[in-house]
Amino acid sequence: MLKNLPHGVKISISRSITTAFEQYMKAIEWNEDKYNLEVFMKEWQNYAGKNSSWLEQIDDSVKNDSTFHQELADKINQSIKKVLTEEPKEEQIQEIERLTKKLNIVEMEYSCRAEANYVIDMLTKKVNNNK
Repeated sequence: MLKNLPHGVKISISRSITTAFEQYMKAIEWNEDKYNLEVFMKEWQNYAGKNSSWLEQIDDSVKNDSTFHQELADKINQSIKKVLTEEPKEEQIQEIERLTKKLNIVEMEYSCRAEANYVIDMLTKKVNNNK
């Protein structure tokens, strides 16, 4: 069912999952111990309802179909896995090294590109607060 949707709708679904996941992880400060799938799902549903047009483009009969729900769950898992396995860019690594050196921090842990963005934002705020 999901694969039969228009390409633009599928892209919009993926983007909404990715964006909501990154926002959720930022809200819990990328602390894996705080991660709660049910809370994330509510966050994603809220995000999709407020910011995504794809919900309106899918017929209610499809939205209510259990096969669609399973395919959507698979898509959510794939999208999250993609975010978590995307390696940080070299520029991000260098920026984190520069900021940690400036703040006299020995090391910052991060494992993916999205988390590296979070770390850069956090460190940049610390640098700006120290001015």
